[in-house]
Amino acid sequence: MSRSLLKQGGSLAALSCVLAFGLAGPAHAQQEGTAIDPIVVTAQKVEQDLQDVPIAITAFSAEQLRVNRADSVLDVAQRTPGFTSTEVNPAEPNYVIRGIGTEGINSNAGGDASVVMFIDGVYIGRGGGSNLELFDLARVEVLRGPQGTLFGKNVVGGAISLVSRRPDAEPFVELSAGAGNYDRREFRARFNQPLSDNVFASGAFSMRQRSGYSFNQTTGNDVDDEDTYGFRGSLRYKPSDKFDVVVTADYSKQDQNGQVRDNVCDATFNGGVHCVGVNPDPRITNAIVDGFLRREVSGILADVTWNTNFGVVSSLTAYRKADFDFQDPFFSNPVNPPTQIESINRNIESSSQFSQELRLAWSALNERLTGVVGGYFLHEDIERDEQLDQRFPAPAQTGYGSFPQDVEARSTALFGQATLAVTDRLDVTLGARMTWEEKDAHLQAIRRAGPGWPPPMAEEYNVRASKSWDAFTPRAAVTYKASDDVLLYVSAARGFKSGGFQGTAGTAASAAVAYNPEFAWTYELGIKSQWLDNSLRLNVAAFQTNHTDLQISQLVPLCCVVIGNAAEAEIRGVEAELLWRPVRGLDFNGSYTYLDATFVDFATGATANFTGNTLPRSPEHKFNAGAQYRWSLGESGGAFIRADYTYQTDYFLEASNTPLEVQDGYGIVDARAAYESPSGAWEVALWGKNLTDELVATHMTAFAPFRQQLNIYQPPRTFGVSLTFRN
Repeated sequence: MSRSLLKQGGSLAALSCVLAFGLAGPAHAQQEGTAIDPIVVTAQKVEQDLQDVPIAITAFSAEQLRVNRADSVLDVAQRTPGFTSTEVNPAEPNYVIRGIGTEGINSNAGGDASVVMFIDGVYIGRGGGSNLELFDLARVEVLRGPQGTLFGKNVVGGAISLVSRRPDAEPFVELSAGAGNYDRREFRARFNQPLSDNVFASGAFSMRQRSGYSFNQTTGNDVDDEDTYGFRGSLRYKPSDKFDVVVTADYSKQDQNGQVRDNVCDATFNGGVHCVGVNPDPRITNAIVDGFLRREVSGILADVTWNTNFGVVSSLTAYRKADFDFQDPFFSNPVNPPTQIESINRNIESSSQFSQELRLAWSALNERLTGVVGGYFLHEDIERDEQLDQRFPAPAQTGYGSFPQDVEARSTALFGQATLAVTDRLDVTLGARMTWEEKDAHLQAIRRAGPGWPPPMAEEYNVRASKSWDAFTPRAAVTYKASDDVLLYVSAARGFKSGGFQGTAGTAASAAVAYNPEFAWTYELGIKSQWLDNSLRLNVAAFQTNHTDLQISQLVPLCCVVIGNAAEAEIRGVEAELLWRPVRGLDFNGSYTYLDATFVDFATGATANFTGNTLPRSPEHKFNAGAQYRWSLGESGGAFIRADYTYQTDYFLEASNTPLEVQDGYGIVDARAAYESPSGAWEVALWGKNLTDELVATHMTAFAPFRQQLNIYQPPRTFGVSLTFRN
């Protein structure tokens, strides 16, 4: 750990302690019924209080997700320190935690994500299977920094863990319907039902539809619309406290128009020739096709827990499948020939995966020594065809090409972690994971139409290649309980992300060469604390990450996306989270992130050197504040109101850091107000998101030679009403 970080982190920890002790104040300041409810998390594969885990975690309970109307990962990211969520399209998200993300790499069959989603502990390998609607969850946990020991597979930046609601003995039925602007229609249903003394069932259904946020003048159609539905069902068998089996199946379907990109051009460049016919309204576009997104995601999981005399044995057996077909008009310019440029992409992908994890949670020495050991196996089959229909003024660059990719990947790991209670207040944790991975790739380039070679294709090829890697990812942590409510910790952890193959290589030689894994060491110093009889919670973490062999995707203008181990990065920052309940019914929450994410070595060849640039999607400052108040209306029922504000400073969307690739700083305001009946049987709520109607680019492609941007935006101002019945 660098001396500067130790100084920075030590000062922050000391400042937090002073601040918190000062806030503690006299005992009479405490109000009755203001204690903050604990949140149980499974970040270390066993159930623990959030405040006892020496990891930077932001956790959202089911109630927090509901009152925040957090329906997507974007909603979670807005309220999580150091987390930025963007997307190339809804089926290919870009999650970035503490400056580490995935841009462009997970969109080819031979690449993996840096920030990984887990559903009930199951690794979700492909972007097409991860960006799902959040419904019927018990909680969401966002783990920041490498989780290379217990989660392991590719979690070099962080993990997003979705935990579903488990069936139990409490019967209920809940129905919810809503409507809003852009012709929004939504419906949800949930139930839980005991079938006998030891068999329980639960299920949920969700449907969302709306018209498009954008309009395509060329076709006359709305685009950026939504049409999704999904369901989840679980059956639980629990004959005793020692044995528990939960089988869960889920299915989601999406069928909607595509995301037409906004053509942002510079009218002062070259006489404005590239801006002729371009509508300046960012939500109105001109494209020869609307595009589309069709996606189906399904899975089944058997989760078995057996409490034996030598520890708790857990088995997770899962099969998941994701199919999607996405077409987007990547570039459309309504200028007349010969300067007409049209580029249409279509990505067709089918992926399936089988995984098996077996764990033993054990204890010894009168529970002064506890730990988890286990093994993991994953097999993935990914078939992807990336099709590029590119029409340029130059015939040599005009053509229709197809890049079929077939990748079979296997990952095997052994892992373990143990914690020794040296004293009643001092714990030492050591863990490690050994991973072996192999990828077999069949990569092709087929010219389907000319007259020229469609970029990036320089030749047709049919290549088979294999590559294997292994990685050792240890972790160490020391925690000290300064009091019953204050935990201090220091940790060091290593993470890695697997290597891969170019999805759209220009030549056979390039396709046959794999890029290498990337590695990261993170050093962290933190404090988790509660004050005022648990009515105030303050958690602070300072960290530094040293990242090597960073996999970077770069857009070559009029060509392609190229992936390589181009860079080393140094990332340091501070994160703070606060929750305060001064009186019953009133909550204040806030978070702040300072992030300094810099390429310390990034030479792309003779044409550019990005050393010293900022990592993409890494705002220097991010701030979130929220407040909610719930009060009783006596025999008339109850009322609730909540408002949230998130602000983050500007950031670049590409490693080159050109002015064309900047998202300016912005603030997002969300709000929700509700009335609940006296019996609690029904609730009506009004809600609004992005109430200030900020225009925020979720993806940006810059063509510097023409001073143009191709942008996709986050949703505009949306609002609506919902009605919920519970029984």
